[in-house]
Amino acid sequence: MLRCDGDRVVIVGGGIAGALLAKTLQNHADVVLIDPKEYFEIPWANLRAKMDPAAVARTVIPHSEYLTQAKVVTAAAVGVDDSVVLTSAGGAVGYDFLVVATGRECSRPQKREDRLQMFEHDKARIASAGSVLVVGGGPIGVELAAEIVMASPEKRVTLVHGGPRLLTVMGEKASAKALEWLRSKNVTVLLDQTVDLAAAAAGANTDDKVFTTSAGETVAADCHFVCTGRPVASGWLRESFLGEHVGGDGKVAVDEHLRVGGLRNVFAIGDITDVPEAKQGYLAQRHAMVVSRNLRLLVKAGGGDGGGSSKERKLHRYKASKAAITVTLGRRDALAELPFMTVIGHLPGVIKPRDYFIARTRRMMGLRTGARYDQSMFRI
Repeated sequence: MLRCDGDRVVIVGGGIAGALLAKTLQNHADVVLIDPKEYFEIPWANLRAKMDPAAVARTVIPHSEYLTQAKVVTAAAVGVDDSVVLTSAGGAVGYDFLVVATGRECSRPQKREDRLQMFEHDKARIASAGSVLVVGGGPIGVELAAEIVMASPEKRVTLVHGGPRLLTVMGEKASAKALEWLRSKNVTVLLDQTVDLAAAAAGANTDDKVFTTSAGETVAADCHFVCTGRPVASGWLRESFLGEHVGGDGKVAVDEHLRVGGLRNVFAIGDITDVPEAKQGYLAQRHAMVVSRNLRLLVKAGGGDGGGSSKERKLHRYKASKAAITVTLGRRDALAELPFMTVIGHLPGVIKPRDYFIARTRRMMGLRTGARYDQSMFRI
């Protein structure tokens, strides 16, 4: 796949941003998506999936279902130069335009059925457990603890967080409200502590596991889930010609058009960018739409030279957003941090759709929403 005719767009990473970009560009360019998985998944449905895998089976979507005109290379990118991406399968994919959308480091099975089986396995672990340990007090950890305790109030849930407050992506008022809500549901929250998971692994074959925190406290739990932050997946770029644009934190420097280091034909979108905003899925989708418009302009102009100064002036700009962050707390409640107030309880829970925006995301991908199906699954 080395031959390019001026309109080859190679997108590395098939997450929520890369998948949407590939979908919107496939009828306007020669699109190649490089992804180690055969599917993309709607990430904000993952926590509900641990409790009810059947309810979100339609959120793990084969790339072939929405990419009817694009090519998919099922492999990881391991290197890149100014015209070719090298893959873990030993292939080389030429490009005229490159988009880096590899997000965060994450181990996922290649096949969809194996991913769905992982959700079934997690559900079985939670269902059989009398006690659950959640490690990490960011949005994912808080939402998972809430999902479990609201679905099964009899379970003993402990959340251990290494910082002085929960939800550091939100303000102190939101952190305090989340802590109060969790404790009101009998969740044990241990702050400023970490867990030695390696030591606990020695008891992996026993029925009851005991975890020791950095403060010396012991937590007995039948199963545990690690919900700490993951580093961005930019390691494959460090030794390439793009390495100078990768910061110490692994994020890739982009300009107002989401181009890497101002290069005319290389873009980055999603969590991997250094855009100063909360890393939210819907903002990654906005990145994808801005780059989609820009690439359509550049492809139409011909070649990766930017199409001259007139096309350069027409490129769309991305403005960092002060995101309104909402953390779901089970099926009914939520915590919302808005520009003018922070609110918790049923009201923000009602505002956020019960289907976790699944129907809307499927519409964006050109897929049948299955709205009737989705709503029935989440009815209380």
